[in-house]
Amino acid sequence: MASNKNAGKIDVRGKMKILIGYDGSESAEAALRDLRRAGLPKDCEAVVMTVADVFQPTPTKEVDYVFPMYVPAGVRQAHEHATKAVAQARDLAEKGKAQVARLFPDWQLRAEACADSPAGALLKRADEWKPDLILVGSHGHTAMGGRLILGSVSQRVLYEARTSVRVARGRVMVDELPVRIVIGMDGSSDSYAVLDEVAARNWPRGSEVRLVVVLDTVMFLTPDPAQPEVVKWFEVGNQSDVDQLTKIFEAAAGKLRKAGLTASVVLTKGNPKLVLVEEAEKWNAESLFVGAKGTRGIDRLLLGSVSATAAARAHCSVEVLRRRSVAE
Repeated sequence: MASNKNAGKIDVRGKMKILIGYDGSESAEAALRDLRRAGLPKDCEAVVMTVADVFQPTPTKEVDYVFPMYVPAGVRQAHEHATKAVAQARDLAEKGKAQVARLFPDWQLRAEACADSPAGALLKRADEWKPDLILVGSHGHTAMGGRLILGSVSQRVLYEARTSVRVARGRVMVDELPVRIVIGMDGSSDSYAVLDEVAARNWPRGSEVRLVVVLDTVMFLTPDPAQPEVVKWFEVGNQSDVDQLTKIFEAAAGKLRKAGLTASVVLTKGNPKLVLVEEAEKWNAESLFVGAKGTRGIDRLLLGSVSATAAARAHCSVEVLRRRSVAE
């Protein structure tokens, strides 16, 4: 991959950790293809995890050989079924690991499998390992209008994870081609964290970023990210305020340009839940980045409505960033 000027830069944050949910489905295969276009470092630590969605009874131990414990036939069969399912899951995880290894030969990889509910197992593993990013595949098309919605596993992971989540809708692309990225910006600390994350990654040369700012009736934001305690109200109907907003977000785009990306700013009116998805589709973007919380978000780990809608409805991959300080 021909990368931007961040290529070769030492990541002071340490090696990136990625938890990959993989079940061998078409959606999971698309998620692995999407890894090539996510701007990820060449040196990461990743766990490919496959979960056998079966009930695993409490282990039984026959320690008394004279009077062994009676184990009902149904329990024995459940154990045998779970053991077989976990073995199949491990084979599948190894298959996913091999595919990732072909894409990223320098990554440190592990394959893991267990019996549990898929979403619950991924969330528990994430709480234990504390990855920087969870990768899950999206559900496919529904019969209702052919729109893309989230499957139950990816939806639960997206809502409940304590770290960033990428819902991948991979497409067949040439690795060296530039990537088109949309960032939903609203002046919140989360949206500036998204900006930093995108600027820090390694993208193919010539990749483009479009900052999409959806103007509401009024907006309150921090004009200078270096002074988060200073918040100012802007009236969208006031042209002077709109001009100032333009300057603020153009300055933000400058950080992306310094990282070797082509960056532009689009200020538009409308419903952010709809506009971000429409802009990404109209521009044929491969990725849409949003913060977990906007300027009107509450200080909780639950997902904001704009982020949730974008992840559920976008035609492209969507990465929802949760800041490390919040996640910890």
